[in-house]
Amino acid sequence: MKTFYPKDLPTPNLQAILQSVIVPRPIAFASTVDKAGNVNLSPFSFFNLFSANPPVLVFSPSRRVRDKSTKHTLENVLEVPEVVVHIVGYDLVEQMSLASTEYPKEVNEFEKAGLTAVKSDLVAPPRVKEAPVALECKVLEIKSLGEEGGAGNLVICEIIRVHIDEKILDENGMADPHKLEPVARLGGSWYSKVIPESLFQIPKPLTTLGIGVDQIPSEIRNSPVLTGNNLGRLGNVEILPSEEEISAFSQTGEIVDMRIRFQNDQDSWIDHLHRWAKEELEKGNIDLAWKILLQKP
Repeated sequence: MKTFYPKDLPTPNLQAILQSVIVPRPIAFASTVDKAGNVNLSPFSFFNLFSANPPVLVFSPSRRVRDKSTKHTLENVLEVPEVVVHIVGYDLVEQMSLASTEYPKEVNEFEKAGLTAVKSDLVAPPRVKEAPVALECKVLEIKSLGEEGGAGNLVICEIIRVHIDEKILDENGMADPHKLEPVARLGGSWYSKVIPESLFQIPKPLTTLGIGVDQIPSEIRNSPVLTGNNLGRLGNVEILPSEEEISAFSQTGEIVDMRIRFQNDQDSWIDHLHRWAKEELEKGNIDLAWKILLQKP
């Protein structure tokens, strides 16, 4: 394990390390205007949702490391405390990246990136027509985190208007990640996108309280076969199968055959039970997995 104090590293090195490990980060594609009406469009990956009531998001235009200078986005929201934050889908990622170019202040990144500006409903900055999601926001507060290069500036925004392309919604009115294909920032020049192969679901913790990993019998908890994910799934049950259920399962053909096959090999008996249970856990069959794990020789 490599260990160090952040203050021992030059800021560029520290920033590169942190941005490579705190991943993936969503991207706020932010449009702003200054008092003269000049438009700016720029992406920021120091960004997330922080409250639903009131609906608040925060993004951070950091000072440039090389010379401590501030970005046009920050200067704009200090003059006109409004912003439209867009969520970037994969089909916009190259144009989004181009918009991050450090053009002079009077240059319109909408035009440079080939994107269409659409009048917003409640705020002065325009929306990106091509973006699947646009969040019109008023700026509540801007908190400076320092004056040195790399210091962040937290732009705390209340979402006052939401625009979502209906084409990305599922039958429940929620954004379908398969259709949105959101992209996220990694370290260096790396990005990631949501693809079907990378999507998975896990059951939410029981509101009635699961037993927890600490209540799993030690011979199962310390299994060399079962992973931390497997144990987490096993701990998300309210009660274990009853003795009657375990006994009934012990009479099934596969258990009977295994008991005969491994009657003189306790280690192989346990290993096969745990591997079988692991397969069932990864299929989502938690009750069956518990019945397997609780079998006696």
